Amino acid sequence: MNQSLKDQVAIIVGSSSGMGKATAVTFVEAGAKVVLAARRQTELESLASELGENAISCPTDIQDAEQVEKLIEFTLVHFGRIDILVYVTGTNIPNRSLEILSDQTWDMMIQTNLTGAFYCTKSVLPAMRQQEKGLIIYISSAAVPFPDTSGVSYQASKHGLVGLAHGTFKEEKENGIRTSMIFPGLTDTPLVLQRPVPTPPETVAKALQPQDVADTCLFVASLPERTYIPELVLMPAKLA
Repeated sequence: MNQSLKDQVAIIVGSSSGMGKATAVTFVEAGAKVVLAARRQTELESLASELGENAISCPTDIQDAEQVEKLIEFTLVHFGRIDILVYVTGTNIPNRSLEILSDQTWDMMIQTNLTGAFYCTKSVLPAMRQQEKGLIIYISSAAVPFPDTSGVSYQASKHGLVGLAHGTFKEEKENGIRTSMIFPGLTDTPLVLQRPVPTPPETVAKALQPQDVADTCLFVASLPERTYIPELVLMPAKLA
């Protein structure tokens, strides 16, 4: 790695489980100060206790713009700056086909997977502009470059992240702000349990692990500020 994360401040949105939890642990181990954000307070506090003084929890519902603003303020009060924001939050539902997808479920999917990312991006930019540096990493899905049957609401929201990331970079690059999209393939996380048909255990055994995604985030975050990774596809080798 060309750049240490020592003393850098990162917000990991969605850090109560899965990829987000693994990313939070990995960043702390790499020397970063990490703010853990998710809705589940008990899980966040347990993880913060486990990670020690360089991790603090801030329970946040990213569907609420005011709570997102408070997350950014909380981080600045405690650590004085924000160098990295990783948006790992995402969800899906079993009833995902167009035949049964409801308007309410569509709205929930867009709000969680995309609008929350917009709230986080919009709220963190002023601090990053003032610093004249910052990195935002968005975790999307391999369903973007390789469309599948994960559902139109899931795919539309994950495609939307791409527009948010690239548009933000084009507007903010002169302020030293970079964005990166990571597209993980099948990963062994609780989201797999949301599939309408259970994934066979022998397939899950070949999937990526949350740590693989965390290590990829660390790789992107550790590169020099002169570098820019617009997109990175991460696939399980035996399922590619």
